[in-house]
Amino acid sequence: MAQREPGSQSQHIGDGALRSAEPNARVQPLRTRPMTGAEYLESLRSEREVWIYGRRVRDVTTHPAFHNQARMIARMYDALHRAELRDVLTCPTDTESGGFTHRFFRASRTAEEMLAARDAIATWQRIGYGYMGRSPEFVASFLGVLGPNAEFFGPYRDNARAWYARAQEQMPFVNHALATPPADRRLAPDAVAQINLRVVKETDAGIIISGFKNITTNAPLTNVSFVASDVGAFTQKREFAIVGLIPMDAPGVKMVCRPSYQMAAQILGTPFDYPLSSRLDENDAMFILDNVLMPWENVLIWGDVERYNHYVEETGFFERAGLQYCTRLAVKLDLICGLLLRAIEMVGLDKIRGAQVNVGEVLNWRHLMWALSDAMACKVVPQRDVVVPGREGMMAARMMGAMAYSRVRQIILDLVASGLIFQPTGARDLKAPELRPYLDRVLASADGDAVSRIRVMKGLWDAVGTEFAGRHELYERNHFGSQEVVRLYPWITGQKSGLVDDLKRFADGCLSEYDLDGWRASDLVNSGDLGFEQIQGQDHWWESVAGGDSGLAEG
Repeated sequence: MAQREPGSQSQHIGDGALRSAEPNARVQPLRTRPMTGAEYLESLRSEREVWIYGRRVRDVTTHPAFHNQARMIARMYDALHRAELRDVLTCPTDTESGGFTHRFFRASRTAEEMLAARDAIATWQRIGYGYMGRSPEFVASFLGVLGPNAEFFGPYRDNARAWYARAQEQMPFVNHALATPPADRRLAPDAVAQINLRVVKETDAGIIISGFKNITTNAPLTNVSFVASDVGAFTQKREFAIVGLIPMDAPGVKMVCRPSYQMAAQILGTPFDYPLSSRLDENDAMFILDNVLMPWENVLIWGDVERYNHYVEETGFFERAGLQYCTRLAVKLDLICGLLLRAIEMVGLDKIRGAQVNVGEVLNWRHLMWALSDAMACKVVPQRDVVVPGREGMMAARMMGAMAYSRVRQIILDLVASGLIFQPTGARDLKAPELRPYLDRVLASADGDAVSRIRVMKGLWDAVGTEFAGRHELYERNHFGSQEVVRLYPWITGQKSGLVDDLKRFADGCLSEYDLDGWRASDLVNSGDLGFEQIQGQDHWWESVAGGDSGLAEG
């Protein structure tokens, strides 16, 4: 690959120029500990360009569409500094700085370390009750193995090592902007040039990129964006072969948000009425990059089509993301199971066998996700000098997670039924002296407490029935790709890994033990004189089989 010398003139794509980072370039850590919650909130007060309802947001930490979600993330950062959680959440960095980091931000070298990292994910996720899918540790799936995979990134290997260190030392909140808007899914990225992320210019400071990204969840509340061309399709042209990081306040970065469920919850009710959507709404922003500079020290892949097309599967990113996803969903199902158990108690369904059967199925879906999380964490696969979760568990979680969430939601809607919406508008009705005596009578629970019943039912409705809940079903169904992709991928990887051939050989071994003449295996006994030909003419045998005078024999 050709490299441009420092000080040379900018060149447009097509001139054949390719520049790597300067030799031994490093992103020097500014600290040896993660941010606190207050420091995280302060880090968001920058010149980021966030748009919602036709207006630009000046401060996401105070805007009603974002402020409570930002504070839930701040809780996660604060937890890293709590003495009682230090051992489960953190470990020393491997950067020789003497600092500490979240366990999932450092590469695991043994199954024991991977299991500890999984437990750290679960502990962090319990802070947001499993509803923060794009929390800081999600992109740590990628950042947390950059160091061990540095050589894969060729001329940008020093950048990979530097970002591995920075991710551990500083723990910035990094979003990911990977999926391209579905203008025409039949076309490769190369054929949708005006939409897909591409390099439009190369300069001494870095590469200039432009393009659009589909859903960049929680982007308004992050510090950095991990951007790449669409990972769902291979590219043939070098201008689309881009992987790197950009700060969220970089000029030219724009976020256009979908409607805010958090803001709507505050307008329509109180936290009592919308306990989840009023604080756990991860806004899904359209991501616009309009001639944005990606500095050289932030570039991981540029112009190398082969590396770009294989970085996901070669770095362990996919498998580690699967572990985070499955563990987070398991925690989410813990909350939903708890709410459902409370709900059936409130209306006296807990003693009904049919209800118990349905709740048992919900519990089994929860058990399945924890079992898959255990499997991925314990059945690890060596990769270079570290380990990554088992790919088979990840693939199973991709498919079963989408099925689980939709099935659990359906069971709750069928089982609790009108109890989910047989509610007053909310806390304001309960505070009205004229209404409260009636509400206490008509909405009394099995133990006599109307407020407790309403609190549980509204929490469960926010989990399965509101617009916030509908977004979460869509999110879980498509979190790891389309329904077709999650089923096609095991077939493709099975062909590549040799698993398909192994399974066919296993089946062939079973089939080889017999043929038209009977058993071929020497230790099994053929029927001999007890064969069909020997007894089929005996009337008493036929009658016993056909049912005697039942009429079947006559037929």
